Amino acid sequence: MTHNTPLSPRPLRHLSEVHRRVLSTAQLRSHGVSAAELNDQCRADGPWQLLLPNVVLLHPGPPTSEERLHGALLYAARESTPGVPVQPTAEGPHRPLYAEAMVTGLAALTLYGFSSTPPLLTLERVDVLVPRLRRLRSAGYVRVLRTPALPTPRTVSGLPVAPVPRALADAVAELTDAQAVRRVLTEAVRGGHCEPAAVVKELTAAKLLTHPHVVDAVDALLAEGRSIAEDRLYRMVGEYGLPDPVWNVDLRLPGGPHLGGVDAYWPDQAVAVELDTRAPRHDQREDEDEVWSEYARKREHLERLGITVVHITPKKLRDATDQQATVIRTALMASGDRDPAAYVVVLPR
Repeated sequence: MTHNTPLSPRPLRHLSEVHRRVLSTAQLRSHGVSAAELNDQCRADGPWQLLLPNVVLLHPGPPTSEERLHGALLYAARESTPGVPVQPTAEGPHRPLYAEAMVTGLAALTLYGFSSTPPLLTLERVDVLVPRLRRLRSAGYVRVLRTPALPTPRTVSGLPVAPVPRALADAVAELTDAQAVRRVLTEAVRGGHCEPAAVVKELTAAKLLTHPHVVDAVDALLAEGRSIAEDRLYRMVGEYGLPDPVWNVDLRLPGGPHLGGVDAYWPDQAVAVELDTRAPRHDQREDEDEVWSEYARKREHLERLGITVVHITPKKLRDATDQQATVIRTALMASGDRDPAAYVVVLPR
């Protein structure tokens, strides 16, 4: 048998090109390759090579980045029955082939198009996320990471990839350079990959907010996220033809107490918009609840005074801009049907 000899009895036409170049030993057996033939093909000067335990590269020379990723997922994928991985089908996506395995960490971020992460071929390791109870060890260039609850992967370049917030947490766990951490977190928000709150949630779950260099990067991330959300709010008002509000103001009763700050306010209609850029920090659940209670108290107080408060999250502002513009427009139009609001003093914030 040579490396050009077709495998039998199962044809390989249903496999993509990379799937024909990288196969598990179980897949090779299912195609009629005996253990003796496999050993012969993988000899020192042979046409095949063992890429990872039980994963074979069907050509000599170094693997491509695509082959490394495919090999890593094949190595980590759960087998359907002992010794036999689930076979891909013509219509089937990656999930049956790569059951319970997905790329995460720096490799995942590079697949998402991050410019602050290294090229795939320069990465010494490829991180693969699997369920916690899987009995699987890191091997070769593959580092196995475990999680109690496997997230739903996204498909990137035909591969199952962990969601950006989870991939960020796994990458940050291995980064010790403060600037590198800040760059990758900032790019996640500036590039529109995810919202700061989702990142902070994953970093908190991974217990990474005890590291000063991560905390400093998160502070910059939250400031960046608020700035981006404010800019989106400005653009939405202009692009959807909403009347101009007064921006970033404090509201007070005449001669009375401070009512709180809002991000936008339409005095004639008594409509306020508040951006919710809160994010859980340092596992301090009581502080988080206290902040939320303050938000709720302020909103209730303003609404008792006849002021309509529209509460918007950065995620909704990014993903459903037209819907948020409609909510604000409806609130402005409905102002004529409400009782007049109490007079409040508007001050720059």
